[in-house]
Amino acid sequence: MKKAIVVGSGAGGATIAKELQGAFDVTILEAGKEFQPLTLNLKIPERLKRMGLLFDEREIPFIFPAMRIQKTPDKMVHVRGIGTGGTTPLGTANALRMDHDLKKIGIHLDAEFAELFRDIPITTAHRRKWRETTNRLYEICRDMGLNPRPTPKMADPNLCQGCGRCILGCLSGAKWDSRKFLQGALAQGARLITECGVKEIVIQNGKASGVKGKIRGRPKFFPADLVVLAAGGLGTPEILQDSGIPCEPRLFVDPVLCVATAWPNAFQNREIPMPFVVQKEHYIVSPYFDHLSYFFNKRWRAPARNILSLMIKLADTNSGRVSGRKIQKILTPEDKIRLTDAVDFCTEILRRLGVKKENIFLGTINVGHPGGMLPLTLDEAETLHSSRLPENLYVADSSLLPNSLGNPPSLTIMALAKRVGRAMKIAHS
Repeated sequence: MKKAIVVGSGAGGATIAKELQGAFDVTILEAGKEFQPLTLNLKIPERLKRMGLLFDEREIPFIFPAMRIQKTPDKMVHVRGIGTGGTTPLGTANALRMDHDLKKIGIHLDAEFAELFRDIPITTAHRRKWRETTNRLYEICRDMGLNPRPTPKMADPNLCQGCGRCILGCLSGAKWDSRKFLQGALAQGARLITECGVKEIVIQNGKASGVKGKIRGRPKFFPADLVVLAAGGLGTPEILQDSGIPCEPRLFVDPVLCVATAWPNAFQNREIPMPFVVQKEHYIVSPYFDHLSYFFNKRWRAPARNILSLMIKLADTNSGRVSGRKIQKILTPEDKIRLTDAVDFCTEILRRLGVKKENIFLGTINVGHPGGMLPLTLDEAETLHSSRLPENLYVADSSLLPNSLGNPPSLTIMALAKRVGRAMKIAHS
C-alpha cells in the first residue's frame, strides 16, 4: 500500500487523513502536543490584569501553551492553535457554508457538505439558551432588516455549560472539533506523530519523496509516496517556500475588531460566542466576548460580566505574504474604509439598544483565518492540484481559497479537503 504523509491535524489535515486512510497507509505529523483545554480559573489572569502584569498578547503561551501568538507589522495579533486538532479546539464551532468563490471557478462541493452535515452534529438549538441582551440585539437587527441568522454550531447544546470558554477549549465535551475526524482516521489504522515540526518537502526527480521534520528537536526524514500539506494558511506556505516552491503574495487574514460598551449584567462572557450572524457585503457582525481584548486592551476596564461587544470579521484584501516565520500583512486603505464603515454599523446597532456613542470603545484587531497563498484556479477545478506542485504533493487547507471569506472557514475547509482526498484517490490509487 502506498504511504501518504499528512502534515497537520486541523480542519483540513484531520479530514483528509480520514478520507485517505484505507486507500493509503497514512501518517499524520502534528507540530504540537495532544491538545488540552485551559482549566485555569480565569480569576487568576483577571488578577494579573488588575496588577498590570498582562501587557503583551505574546505572554499567552506561558499561560496556555496550546496557543501561538504572532503580530503583523501594523500590530494585528494572530492567534493559532498548536496541537492535535489545529485551531479547531480554539474555535467557536461555527458551521457556515462559504463556498461561493469556489463555485465561481467550477468547484461544487454539495456532496461533501451533505456528508459533513451527516457526520457532524450541527444545530441552532443553542438559541433557547440566549440571554436577554443577545435576544434584544437579535430583535434590533431583525427590525433593521438585516436578516440575522442563528449561527449553526458543531456542538451538542445539551452538554453546553454556558461557560463562555469555547476559545480556550471545551471542558464539557459539547463542542465538536477536528480531533473527532483524527480519531476516526486512527481507528482505521492511521498513525499520529505529535511534537513533529516539518521544515521542508524533499523533492527528487520532480516528485516529493518525503518530508524533513524534527521530533522533539531530533531531525528525521519521513519517506512517502504522497504528501499532503495541511499546516494552515501560514504554515503551509512557509513549508513550501522553504522547499523551493514559491507561493503567491495573496495572503488574507480575516481581521477581527470588536465594538464594545459597558452594559450591566450582560454576561456575554458566559454565553456561547457568535450566537447569530449578520452578513454584509465585506464583513460579518456577531455578538462576541473578546477575551484577547479583555485581558490585554486597557480600554476594556469594566468587569467581564459588564462588557457587551459586537464582533466585526472583515473580508480583507488579498495582499500579504509569509516571509520566514513572519507575517508581512497590513490593512490596505480599502480595508480601513470598510472597517470604519463596519464600526459605524455596529455603533448604530448599539445605539438602538440604548448605548451612547461616547460610551463605545474598540478592541484589539486580531486575526485567525489566514489563507490564499496558493489559490485554486479554474484550470485546477477538477484535479484540485496546483500546477506549481509536484504531481504527488497536495495542499488541503485555507491556502487553496481564492479570496478571504470574511467568515468562519472550518466547514468549508473540511468540505474542500474531502474533495482533495477524493481527487488524490482517483489520480494515485
